[in-house]
Amino acid sequence: MDKAQMKEFIARRAAQELENGSVVNLGIGIPTLCTRYLPDGVRVILQSENGIVDTEAATEENRDPLHVTDAGGAPTWVRPGGCFIDSAMSFALIRGGHVHAAVLGGLEVDEEGNLANWCVPGKKMPGMGGAMDLLAGVKRVIVAMEHTAGSTPKIRKRCTLPLTGLHCVNRIITEMAVFDVTPQGLVLLERNPEYTMQELRAATEADFTVSGELKDMT
Repeated sequence: MDKAQMKEFIARRAAQELENGSVVNLGIGIPTLCTRYLPDGVRVILQSENGIVDTEAATEENRDPLHVTDAGGAPTWVRPGGCFIDSAMSFALIRGGHVHAAVLGGLEVDEEGNLANWCVPGKKMPGMGGAMDLLAGVKRVIVAMEHTAGSTPKIRKRCTLPLTGLHCVNRIITEMAVFDVTPQGLVLLERNPEYTMQELRAATEADFTVSGELKDMT
């Protein structure tokens, strides 16, 4: 797979995690692609931490590039029945546990479910944004990311980059595999059949066990 195909593959699998009627927050990058691939009959309410409820990616027909943007600054629009709210209310929804799921990108995730996704030391950074609040307040956190950065594993024994949140990740989805984070460590639930188990283990620094019901990623 090339980069574009890899991102689409991850987003398609992550979209299967979203339940009909749930309130969902999508992070920048691969997570924003998820709504393109929602299963039939699944309708989610997207919440953007800059103060939009029931937003959706803009199209050429509905985009307003000057006035309506998501938390990442990309043009967006509000579905009929959606609304704008102030920042205090937006974060009250997040911190109050009213957002059912968040799909976020990651720089590193480790076997304890810690996530680093906001800062690489020495490089320009825009700030943490709402990620810390999402990890603390959202009921289910899914990390959708590429499995490695070049040849460097991104699923680590321990994160080496500054952390965004501790013990906060529930599931990890990459182009190679799907893992659950449990109190006993990572459990491999699904494997992309394009990769052997040996290739998967070589690309994963963290230890993991294999589910007795291991499936192929679809």
